[in-house]
Amino acid sequence: MAEGPAAAANARAPVQPGRSSPDSGADAAALPPATERPPVELQAPDITRWRAGNTGVDHVHAWDSGVPGPRVLLTALVHGNEICGAIALDALLDEVAAGWRPRRGRLVVAFANVAAYERFDPANPFASRCVDEDLNRVWADEVLLGPRDSVELRRARELRPFVDASDSVLDIHSMSEPCAPLMVCGTVDKNAVWARQLGLPEYLLVDTGHPAGLRMIERGPFGDPRAPERALLIECGQHWERAAADIAHDALTRFLGLTGLADEAWVRRRIRLPLPPRQRLVRVTEAVVAATPGFRFLVPAVGLGVVAKAGTPIAVDGDRTVQAPYDDTVLVMPGTRNLKPGATAVRLGRFE
Repeated sequence: MAEGPAAAANARAPVQPGRSSPDSGADAAALPPATERPPVELQAPDITRWRAGNTGVDHVHAWDSGVPGPRVLLTALVHGNEICGAIALDALLDEVAAGWRPRRGRLVVAFANVAAYERFDPANPFASRCVDEDLNRVWADEVLLGPRDSVELRRARELRPFVDASDSVLDIHSMSEPCAPLMVCGTVDKNAVWARQLGLPEYLLVDTGHPAGLRMIERGPFGDPRAPERALLIECGQHWERAAADIAHDALTRFLGLTGLADEAWVRRRIRLPLPPRQRLVRVTEAVVAATPGFRFLVPAVGLGVVAKAGTPIAVDGDRTVQAPYDDTVLVMPGTRNLKPGATAVRLGRFE
């Protein structure tokens, strides 16, 4: 059921104006002036100590409990400047080094786009999202198994066996501009049901996929509503805000508890934040793709901002005016920084 204006106002409360988004298609190489960049409050961990894993693939570690259970994959650094996930994986690997092991099933931990992460510079933090292309748009077989080559494709090909061998995935991300944390559940409701069992964050998103390419959480059975495999992508907040590391840490911890790889006492000992009192789902109905370089918003481009009335002009794009398709239209991940033709400018959805 769509929620009314009071609920829409509540949706605005935790968010701030943003100029780009993790999926906006903005050119990461075109950087904002330093005065417009969010502060870098997090310290990027040194993950070189985790390079030599036990899988034959750099920065990928695996442990099999010997007890039947889920095959869990935890990933971070799919984008090289999204360091909160690296902090969460680094802390987990410290616990493994001290003796912790999954109590059932199999656990794989992977730092994904290490080549981009190695370029991370707090003085120029937007520049290291990727090397050649977005690692989270290449997961269709026609791309992975095709002839094209890039740094990210080579890494995706290394990671593919681990993705395909998993039945439970948590992919940890963050966002370019301040926004309340979001759980991206892909295009299928089974992942949203699972996110409700996880209990965080407050906002869940079921969308229509990404026009630029298949994401990891949609690959194969993860995107099939009939298959038991499930995958979640958490956007923990702005890339470098201190709170994003806490969200990443708790999401990872609660995920291991939900899948049964960690016991309740371990989860209770590690969690830092209370669960939100409720969760709210945004269902995307359409993606607005920029057709011209002159695309511009006519309303504040705020993540999870709500346009109250159907028919309200949202943006202009050449001769086209984009209007709110229904009352209480939610703006999901609006992107305005260096938006180019063919890139997704915003997704439009509604609260359920």
